Amino acid sequence: MYEDFYNMERTPFVRNIPARQLYESKAFQETLGRLCYVADRQMFAVVTADPGCGKSTLVRRFNEELPRDEYIVLYLSDSKLTPRWFYKGLLDQLGLEARFYRGDAKRQLQKEIEIIRGVQHKKVVCILDEAHLLEKETLEEFRFLLNYKFDSMSPMALVLVGQTELWDSKLQLQRYAAIRQRIDMYCVLPHLDRSETGQYIRSHLDYAGCPQELFTEKAVDEVHKASTGIPRMINRVCEKSLMYGFQQQKRLVDDHMVRFVVEHEMLKPTA
Repeated sequence: MYEDFYNMERTPFVRNIPARQLYESKAFQETLGRLCYVADRQMFAVVTADPGCGKSTLVRRFNEELPRDEYIVLYLSDSKLTPRWFYKGLLDQLGLEARFYRGDAKRQLQKEIEIIRGVQHKKVVCILDEAHLLEKETLEEFRFLLNYKFDSMSPMALVLVGQTELWDSKLQLQRYAAIRQRIDMYCVLPHLDRSETGQYIRSHLDYAGCPQELFTEKAVDEVHKASTGIPRMINRVCEKSLMYGFQQQKRLVDDHMVRFVVEHEMLKPTA
């Protein structure tokens, strides 16, 4: 709708931008590098972030970064995941029908991973998204799964991805001490700072094929203030600001326009 007015080839602030074309902050790049190290060394990692800070984007980039001739990537995202369904989900992705009992399914998975490692010469990477919603029984199962061959090796790389509460309100508790002690890498995706917010906006405009600056420096200040550096919120504020600018036939989005959008068009949290 506003794309033609601003001479854009694509819509800039949408969710389906290819992962490799998205802006990557220094923290994002460092976390991605650490996860690739985790995959190579077959380690256990936990990644947390506040909602909207790029966990899904990170998972997409991480998945793309792993060569398919060297890795098999298994991905699960299920808030009601039980140990039995955990094994079933992984075995389904490997093209196998899981045995009914949990212990049998676990041994079935371990045997299949041995074949993958020994015959196909590939490493297995298991990514569990929305891990902050998992129950203690399921989290405990990861410890048992990784306790392999008398704890002498890890059968796979395991990456838990979830909201900040996964670490702050769950894994820090004493009852999760045995799991916490097995974690090899803990990463946090922070909010973007003011400079990164400006770079993020510019990156999305570049993707849209828009060569000129559309947001004044003060407008970027207001976007950062309103979004607190959360990429998902930056997208919402910028999208609404461009729509408002188009309606007002303004070629530049200034700080007054962003403030108007934030005050009148953004949903406010209820008390």
